[in-house]
Amino acid sequence: MKPLAASTTKARLTDRIGVLLVNLGTPDATDYWSMRRYLREFLSDRRVVELPRWVWWPILHGIILTTRPHRSGRRYAGIWDKERNESPLKTITRAQGELLARSIGASSAPGDGKAQDIVIDFAMRYGNPSIASGLDRLLQQNCGRILVVPLYPQYAAATTASVADKVFEILRARRWQPALRIAPPYYAEPFYIEALARSVRRGLAGLDFEPDAILLSFHGIPKSSVDKGDPYYEHCLITADLLRQALGLDEAHCVTTFQSRFGRAEWIGPATDATVKALAARGVKKLAVVMPGFAADCLETIEEVGGEIRALFLGAGGEDYAALPCLNASEEGMEVIARLVRRELQGWLTSTD
Repeated sequence: MKPLAASTTKARLTDRIGVLLVNLGTPDATDYWSMRRYLREFLSDRRVVELPRWVWWPILHGIILTTRPHRSGRRYAGIWDKERNESPLKTITRAQGELLARSIGASSAPGDGKAQDIVIDFAMRYGNPSIASGLDRLLQQNCGRILVVPLYPQYAAATTASVADKVFEILRARRWQPALRIAPPYYAEPFYIEALARSVRRGLAGLDFEPDAILLSFHGIPKSSVDKGDPYYEHCLITADLLRQALGLDEAHCVTTFQSRFGRAEWIGPATDATVKALAARGVKKLAVVMPGFAADCLETIEEVGGEIRALFLGAGGEDYAALPCLNASEEGMEVIARLVRRELQGWLTSTD
């Protein structure tokens, strides 16, 4: 049998580099069925809910997916961008991808054989655009090397590991697979802490009051996850400690809390909602909240911290309250993402300038 000739054209067409930014997720709309699809995907993830299926499935399908879509839909409707017909998280993550492409000089000319020929895309772990569609787009554009960037500063099995699970699950079914890297968490990176500090200083300077106290509110996880070895709680405490040092604040004035509790299990604490009520009861009248664990504003930052937590504080006697914006696609936010991506692409790029 005559040997097949090697195709130099096809070899060149796998020289492109793909970068896929991944955030948690968003429903397609705020109606009942859109919310139900989103919640079903999210709450069916074994990384998110670790109960045995025989225990969790009747609760999920018999109660939660029947009642919760209405409530969640109303919450999302309050922050929904009606002009774009999408959630703020999707809008911001798209903008992060577009700005990243500009900052690292992504090329639009496929197959030129240069290591800097980079394609940037974004995806959601739950909802759309899905990780599967993001990987497909990169592979269709001849990306032979792909860097997946979970936009979670602190590692948790329910977030970072879930992204990796999904990526591996998708690629497992493929005959040809690209070289793959998954960016690590960046909870203690100096460039992340410095960016947070600059963003917080700017946010505080823009207020018409001086806070008596500042909360650093992170998303919570069940305490059982920490007991099993999840490093998330420790990562959050390290971020909080480094940020306090960068801002020149002490722990008494700048308190670490955890929000977004779900279900009846014990979660890590102290809880953000209980803390703001306790602060108001002690005479704290002016409060600012920073959310260092979120790379982009979303339901939990805008509606929960910006709305529900605000109402709790003011209702308990507080007078002034501010939820400072996340890094988002700001100059500081994009510096964090760009520096992380450039570092993780070393060895694939001919230059990291």
